[in-house]
Amino acid sequence: MSSINSQKKTTETDYGVIGFIGAGNMANSLIRGMIAKGAEKSSIWATDLDSNKLYTLNSECGIRTGSTAAIANNADIIVLAVKPQVMKAVCAELKPLLGERSPLIISIAAGITVSHLSQWIGANTAAIRCMPNTPALVGKGASGLYANEHVSQTQKDMAEKVISSVSLCVWVEQEAEIDAVTALSGSGPAYFFLFMESMQKSAQEMGLSEDVARILTKQTALGAAELAMASDESTERLRLNVTSPGGTTEQAIKQFQLGGLPKLVDTALKSAQSRSIELASQFDEKS
Repeated sequence: MSSINSQKKTTETDYGVIGFIGAGNMANSLIRGMIAKGAEKSSIWATDLDSNKLYTLNSECGIRTGSTAAIANNADIIVLAVKPQVMKAVCAELKPLLGERSPLIISIAAGITVSHLSQWIGANTAAIRCMPNTPALVGKGASGLYANEHVSQTQKDMAEKVISSVSLCVWVEQEAEIDAVTALSGSGPAYFFLFMESMQKSAQEMGLSEDVARILTKQTALGAAELAMASDESTERLRLNVTSPGGTTEQAIKQFQLGGLPKLVDTALKSAQSRSIELASQFDEKS
């Protein structure tokens, strides 16, 4: 941790003092997840333009709320949880407030690279780019993280402790891999929701009620995911285990394959990856 820790008057935990600039859904899930894992409420700060969000966090979670300046003056870790479109302005406000301080900066905004953060906050900024996903809202997220060369191992450990309060964490060695993470897990929940939506609709057309179709679809998705996580076997092997020759599953799988599902998935993910790269380049043009 930074050498200035000894100067702090705030209560510290294993997380250090952490400040959230932006108090939307993802910040909310991280704050609540950290508290559930034992973080001291008084070591967590948050600020947001929406005072109602801050009031809710303060009243329900007991954390500190205040200004960007308060966070800049106290936090070991600053989580930038604002929309990508306003990130440059937020960094411009933050930079002079930090002065000589150098807390770890974690961005959870899509398309914002560590290079952007270095340009907007300072060349020696210890910065981590994190790509979370929405299941973090229920403590079941999957996040890819990339750290620049200024991030120490201790800071990486601290960042992982924060993010892992609501999410599985995977570190990538090249920042370009975050675009693939975005395509796979960042956008991925929507792919499964679309598939579930289609399954439910088909089940209703076959005669099941909406409630029954919905419940069975959700439980089937949950069970398949938990089985895959618990098993050492590949997803291909798990699929084959269910697919008896001449059976019902085999007939359905044949239709998916004849319809080009594997190729369609490949095309869809690569399209999302390309869009992620494109978004980052747009911020380059505006920086």
